[in-house]
Amino acid sequence: MELRADPVVATLDMSEIKGKDGEPSEGDGDYESLPAHASLTIHMTAGAVAGILEHTVMYPVDSVKTRMQSLQPDPKAQYSSVYEALRRIVRTEGLLRPLRGLNITMLGAGPAHALYFACYEHVKRTLSEVIQNGGNSHIANGLAGCVATVLHDAVMNPAEVVKQRMQMYNSPYRNLLDCVGTIQRTEGLTAFYRSYSTQLAMNIPFQAVHFMTYELMQERLNPHRQYHPGSHVLSGAAAGAVSAAITTPLDVCKTLLNTQENVALSSIHISGHLTGMANAFRTVYRLGGTAAFFKGIQARVIYQMPSTAIAWSVYEFFKYVLTKQQMEREAGPAGPV
Repeated sequence: MELRADPVVATLDMSEIKGKDGEPSEGDGDYESLPAHASLTIHMTAGAVAGILEHTVMYPVDSVKTRMQSLQPDPKAQYSSVYEALRRIVRTEGLLRPLRGLNITMLGAGPAHALYFACYEHVKRTLSEVIQNGGNSHIANGLAGCVATVLHDAVMNPAEVVKQRMQMYNSPYRNLLDCVGTIQRTEGLTAFYRSYSTQLAMNIPFQAVHFMTYELMQERLNPHRQYHPGSHVLSGAAAGAVSAAITTPLDVCKTLLNTQENVALSSIHISGHLTGMANAFRTVYRLGGTAAFFKGIQARVIYQMPSTAIAWSVYEFFKYVLTKQQMEREAGPAGPV
């Protein structure tokens, strides 16, 4: 359907939105900042749906990534590729094994992504007004991504800890409640945030690169900032691939802190629980040298490319639909044109 066929939909084309001087501000508008019309509820609803779908669709690949980042994996859990890993897991552990831990991920992803996108939109809009007089600013995009990440990870970190422990080969936990209860009983509540600083150290640069790459791609592929599904998919995939590759070393450290691999830690005579990003970095290097920091990079990039493409395309679609409905309600019955 041509977007300009509906006068309400036409207003979603930012090239038609007037600037402060009453003239069209082509190129200065930003579709992601629809805002005068898109309420906080719209952004949060769109973000929650996008986050849940993103994690659900690509979850089996995420399970493989966690196992491939193991620093001293069981010989039965050593894989040469994502495809080979999935095939072996399904054949030897059952069809549903790659989905183990999905329930806690969905519980965390909804509220985490709702906060994430809503915060991003608000902070980006506010900073863009200051830095670029309302126009698109890569600095504002990056800073907004960083601020949004702090809120997102505060909600998502406990879910990540539980999820990754359930994903590991020979995980001792019977189910979600058993995993949560065992961690709380044996390691205390702080265990759920043991990797939070590392998670932030990874996700802040990840999201800064992610959002800046996405917005840069949108400038090239969708300069008028219309709702354009193809550009959102391509921009999201590119943003995910670049940011995932750059931050893989930090993700390896985060996985070690979350899983507390007993076999690996015992092999270098570390007892108790590993804490802190600096300790994680030193431990990863001792266990595998520089190459260890890039374990699972293939699976991480393969996971993030479609994940971010799904997240952005679903988010933009729901934001477009919800905004259109809100504007139709505000406009009332349309008369003949």
